[in-house]
Amino acid sequence: QVQLVESGGGLVQAGGSLRLSCAASGRTFSMLRMGWNRQAPGKEREFVASVSWSAGMTYYADYMEGRFTISRDNIRNTVYLQMNALKPEDTAIYYCYADETRGNRYWGQGTQVTVSS
Repeated sequence: QVQLVESGGGLVQAGGSLRLSCAASGRTFSMLRMGWNRQAPGKEREFVASVSWSAGMTYYADYMEGRFTISRDNIRNTVYLQMNALKPEDTAIYYCYADETRGNRYWGQGTQVTVSS
């Protein structure tokens, strides 16, 4: 199994920045990709961004508009989400996930991001 621990959420004013971190442990050698989803109150969970673990290829949701950047540190087994120009509609619980080569997906516990207007 892969265990994921997120950090870095909090309260920020609109236009501000936050950086989320997600540290992986356990079967990290079997990770295929890591990424972030988010879930706003009353809405379904949606994709934010992902990065392939070996090649570092990144993918973003269209609505990101270039404001978020995902990166990974293979030595620390950590993925980051740098969020800039935050908007109130970015308020959500952000969940880190890891996909294994065997097809399993593991989730972190989530970290709250609140953007005030």
